[in-house]
Amino acid sequence: MKKLDWRLKFSVLLIILSVGLYSFHYYIFRDAHHIFIYLLGELAFLPIEVLLGSLIIDGVIKKRETETLVEKLNLIIGVFFNEVGTNTLKYFTSIDSNVNEIANFLIVQPSWEDRDFKKALEKCKNYDYKIELNKVDLNKMNEFLLNKREFLLRLLENPNLLEHETFTHLLTAVFHLQDELSSRNLLELHDDEKKHLENDMKRVYQASTSQWVLYIKHLKNTFPYLFVTALTNNPFDNISKHTYLYVKGQPTSSK
Repeated sequence: MKKLDWRLKFSVLLIILSVGLYSFHYYIFRDAHHIFIYLLGELAFLPIEVLLGSLIIDGVIKKRETETLVEKLNLIIGVFFNEVGTNTLKYFTSIDSNVNEIANFLIVQPSWEDRDFKKALEKCKNYDYKIELNKVDLNKMNEFLLNKREFLLRLLENPNLLEHETFTHLLTAVFHLQDELSSRNLLELHDDEKKHLENDMKRVYQASTSQWVLYIKHLKNTFPYLFVTALTNNPFDNISKHTYLYVKGQPTSSK
């Protein structure tokens, strides 16, 4: 209401100022005909001025602001994958018995174009993600996510994340999985609890995969040198050569 009152007062002030200037013009030159000619000309140009100012120029400014926001968001997403996402994807691919069905479509090449990334995203969308829960060391997974919780909370403090629905969904899925792991006795899980955790992992797995493809696409189009580095750490490439933090019987790996 205060903002409305301020704007209303300012509008009235401008109108009074305009009337005063026109009155001053008439007082000096005594030429109402001249005043109305220019007044009508200015009114006629007003729609074009609105078009230029409100639609075209404002559109250009908003587009630039959107591009800047996207760059900032992708910087945050890059930090997420460096700290949590890439490792988590590697872990999930190690317990997915059918991972080669999707991995073959996610070996990103420098020659990829937008249509190749689109095909990869379509494959991610239609893939039936598998999790072999009996292979997972749930305590290690819980420990890993707990250690990253403060980092993930700091990401959520960024108000710009509200503009990125898919990444917000991914973070929400990760937090939910961590909460579920922390609230259960992982040594004595019932069948329904195992099924619930399996579905939570699938949700994180699927969301991480799609977001990873989008992030790699952004790197290729914007930061070619980071794109080359990301290719060497592709979680879907050389799967059998990695060791994984969550897999029972495997050495602990922080990367």
